[in-house]
Amino acid sequence: MVKHLLAVILLLTGLFCRQGFAQLPPKRELRAVWIATVENIDWPSRKGLPVEQQKQEFTDILDHQQQNGMNAVVVQVRPVADAFYASPFEPWSEYLTGRQGQAPDPYYDPLQFMIAETHKRGMEFHAWFNPYRAVFSVSRSSVSPTHITKQRPQWFLTFDGRKYFDPGVPEVREYVTQIIRDVVRRYDIDAVHFDDYFYPYPVPGKDFPDYSSYRQYGHGMAKDDWRRWNVDTIIQMVSKMIKEEKPWVKFGISPFGVWRSRDRDPEGSYTRGGLTNYDDLYADVLKWLKKGWIDYAAPQLYWERGHRTADFEVLLNWWAQHGYGRHVYIGHGVYKINSNAAWNNPNELPIQLTEVRTLNTIQGSFFYSNKSFTGNPRGIEDTLRNHFYHYPALRPIMPWLNGKAPFSPYFIDAIEKPNGLNLFWADNDTSGRTNQYVLYRFNADEVINLNDPSRILTILPQMADPQYIDATYVKGKLYTYVLTALNRLQDESHASDPLYMKIIRGKTKFLFDPE
Repeated sequence: MVKHLLAVILLLTGLFCRQGFAQLPPKRELRAVWIATVENIDWPSRKGLPVEQQKQEFTDILDHQQQNGMNAVVVQVRPVADAFYASPFEPWSEYLTGRQGQAPDPYYDPLQFMIAETHKRGMEFHAWFNPYRAVFSVSRSSVSPTHITKQRPQWFLTFDGRKYFDPGVPEVREYVTQIIRDVVRRYDIDAVHFDDYFYPYPVPGKDFPDYSSYRQYGHGMAKDDWRRWNVDTIIQMVSKMIKEEKPWVKFGISPFGVWRSRDRDPEGSYTRGGLTNYDDLYADVLKWLKKGWIDYAAPQLYWERGHRTADFEVLLNWWAQHGYGRHVYIGHGVYKINSNAAWNNPNELPIQLTEVRTLNTIQGSFFYSNKSFTGNPRGIEDTLRNHFYHYPALRPIMPWLNGKAPFSPYFIDAIEKPNGLNLFWADNDTSGRTNQYVLYRFNADEVINLNDPSRILTILPQMADPQYIDATYVKGKLYTYVLTALNRLQDESHASDPLYMKIIRGKTKFLFDPE
C-alpha cells in the first residue's frame, strides 16, 4: 500500500512539475557529504602528498560539493587513534604524511585549514572521530612509538587483524573523551560526529576477546547488556563534555541502518535477519535520542527500495517515527550506484530523495562518500544541481541548543553600476551573534515570502562593510530586496525593511522605508 501511495505521489509530482506547479523545495535542509581519510578513501588522494596538493585537493572537494548543493561536510579527523591536526596526545596520521607521527612539511595544521576553508564557503564542518578503532591493519599499518597502543597496550584488543580500544575499560572512556574535548576546545568545529563503529562488526566463528575486562568490570551484568552500558556511558560522557565546552557544538551519530528488527523487539523495524545496532554493535541509538544525549542521527540506509531484508522505504518510515524530537538525516549510499540491477536505475537515488522530503520528521540527507560522485554516475550530480539542490538551503534549526537570532540588518544605499546593482547595508549588531547574511530578491509585483528558497539571491559571510553586487540585476526592471542575518546555528533574524524600486519621473528610485 505504501509503495503504491508513493508511486502516486511521484506521478503527481512529475505532473505538477511539467505543468509549472511544482512544490517549493524546503528552505531548511541539511545536505552533507562524508569525506573519509582512512586508507585515503576520499582525501588526501594518497599518503605523503605534498602539502600544497593536499590543500588544493581539499578546496577542490569543497568547491565541487558546494556546486552539488551541499551545505555541510563530515571530515574524518581521527581514523585510527591518530590525528589530522596538531594533537598533544596522538601522532600525525600516516594517511596524511605517509608515516605515523611525521608532521606535514612544510608545516600546517590541516584541521585548522579545513575548517577555515569550509566556513569561508558558508558550510558547516562536522569533525568525524572513530572512538575505538586504533590500528587499521596489524600486519601493514604504520604505528608510531608514541601511539597509544604502544603507551597503554593493556587498553587494547586484537580482533580480525585490527586493534581496538577495549570499551569496557573505564580509562579508555576517559581517554577518548579527553581527545575529543581537546578538539572541541581548540578548534572552531560545528559538530562532533561518530559513525557506526562501536564494538566491531561480528566475524563468524570469532568472539571479541574482552573476557578480562568483563570479569573485572561486568558486575554480574549479562555480557551483552554490559557492552551496551559501556557504549551508552561514553556517549553520555562525550555529550556532556561537548555542551560544557561549547553548547552550540552538535553531537551526531551515523549508525548502521537497522536499530533492531521486529522479530526481536516490538519497537523494531520490519526487517529480517542481518546485523543490528542493538544486538551486534551494542549501540542503543534510540536510547541516546530519547535521552537527548545526541543532537542528530544519520542512519546509513544504503539499501535500495524493495531490498529483500532491509527495504529502504520500510527503514525510512521507521526512522521518521523514531527521532524523539532530535534531528534525523538519511545516509544515502552513492557508492552503490551501478553496483546491481536496482542501482543501475538512474531514478533509484532521486526517488529516495523525493521520499525523504515527504516526511517532515526527516531534516536532510548525508551522502557516502565524496569520491563516489566522481564521473557523475547515472547523472546524480546533474540531478542534484538542476533539481533537488538547485536552490540554496539553510540548515535546520535545533531549538534545544537555545540559539538566539541576531538583530536585523538594514539597507543604507543602492547604486546602479555597469556590472549590476551595488547594495549596501549595516547591522549594528552589538550582540556579536551575526555570522552570515541572507539576501532575498523578489519581483516588484510579488508577495514577499521568505519561506521561498528560490528567492534567496545569495548567502554571505559577515563583513566589516557589508555590500553585494547583484550581477543579474536588469536595468529598468523593478525588484524588492530583503535582508536577514544568521547566527552560527543559522537562526534567522527578523527581516529588514524592504528595499523597494520605483520609477519616478522616468528614473529608478530606491525606497528604504516601507510605505
